[in-house]
Amino acid sequence: MGKVDAIQAAPPPPLSRWQSTWRYLFAIITGAGFWTATFYNAYSWNLQPYLVLDLLLGAVSVVLMRWRRRYPLAIALLVSAIGGVSSAASGAVIVTAVSLATRRKWREIVPLAVMGVVASVVYFETQPGQAALAVSVLFTVVFVSAIIAIGMYIGARRDLLATLRERADRAEREQGLRVQQAQVTERARIAREMHDALAHRLSLVALHAGALEYCRGLSDAEVANAAAITRQSAHSALDDLHQILGVLRTLETDAPPERPQPTLVDLPSLVQEAVRAGTRVQLHNQIDNLSGAPDAIGRSAYRMIQESLTNARKHAPNTAVDVTLSGRPGGQLVLEVRNPLRVGSGTSATPGSGLGLLGLTERAELIGGRLEHTTSGGDFVVRAWLPWPA
Repeated sequence: MGKVDAIQAAPPPPLSRWQSTWRYLFAIITGAGFWTATFYNAYSWNLQPYLVLDLLLGAVSVVLMRWRRRYPLAIALLVSAIGGVSSAASGAVIVTAVSLATRRKWREIVPLAVMGVVASVVYFETQPGQAALAVSVLFTVVFVSAIIAIGMYIGARRDLLATLRERADRAEREQGLRVQQAQVTERARIAREMHDALAHRLSLVALHAGALEYCRGLSDAEVANAAAITRQSAHSALDDLHQILGVLRTLETDAPPERPQPTLVDLPSLVQEAVRAGTRVQLHNQIDNLSGAPDAIGRSAYRMIQESLTNARKHAPNTAVDVTLSGRPGGQLVLEVRNPLRVGSGTSATPGSGLGLLGLTERAELIGGRLEHTTSGGDFVVRAWLPWPA
C-alpha cells in the first residue's frame, strides 16, 4: 500500500462546462433510476414519506458533489453514508467514489470501500422484501470493487497522459537547446572563417596602401595597378563581411544557401592572388588530384595556407614563401609553409590578433590532425599533418 501511496498522482485537470454538466446529469439520472426501481419493486407505486425523504437526501448528495475535489475523502464518505438510507443518492455515490479513487491512495480508498460495503448492506437489509444477506454482501463487494477499479484506471490513465506530456515538453525543450547550441557552434565557426578570410583580404589592402604611401617614385601605371588591387581586395573583404554578418544575423532554415567554401582546388587561385599582390610565393604541389581530398580536409588546408601567407605578408614582407603540399589517400595530407624571418628590428604596421596560429592548431586538432610552427635555419615554418581517409 505504501508504494501506491507514494505515487505522485497528477492533479485532476480542470473540467469544462460540459464535463461538469454530464457528471451532474449522470448522478441525477442514475439516482432517479434507482429511486424509481425502489418505488416500484419495494413499495408497489405506493408513495410513502420515506420515499420523499429518500428523494430529498438524493438531492442533498448531488449538491455535495460540488465540493468533491476540494474535500475528496470527507465528501465521498458523507455521500456514501447517505447512500445507506437513500437510493436516490446512488448516482452521487458513484461519482464521488470514482473521483476519490482516481487519487489512488489506499489510505483513502480502504475507508471508502468499508463505508460503501456497510452502507450498501444496510440499505438492502432495511428495504422491504430484502434478499439474503450473503447475496447482498456479494453484490455490494462486486459493485464497490468495480467503482474503485474504474476510478483507479482513470487516475492511472491521467498520470500516464501527464507523464507523456511532460516527456514531450522536455523533448521539445531539449531540442530547442540543441538548436541553440548548434547556432552557437555555427557562429563560432563563422567567426573563425571571418578571421581567416578577412585577415587575408585586409592584409592585401594594408600592403598596397603602404606601398602607395611610401613609394614616391612609382609611375602612373604602377599607382593605378596598386590602387586597383587595393580597391578589389577591399571590395572582396566587404562582400565577405556582408555575407558573414548576414548569416550571423539570421541563422534561419529558409535562408539562402551559403556560397561554397574554398578547398584545395582553389589553392592555385589563392597563390596567384598573393603573387598579384606582390608576395613571392612558390607552390610545390606533389598531389596529382587536388579535388580528391575530402572537402573538410581540403577546406582546413586551404585556410591554413591562407593564414600562413597572411602572416608572412604581415611579419616578413618582401620575403619568398614556399608552400609544399604532399600526401595520398589512406595516409596524411602534409603541408608546409616556409618563409625567411624578417631581417632587422622593424615590425609590420598591420595589426594582428595573435590568435591566427592558435586557431589553425585548434582547427587541425578538431579533424584529428596536428599543426606545429617553429623556426628552423633562419626560416619560420608552419607544418600540418591532416588525416586523409582512403
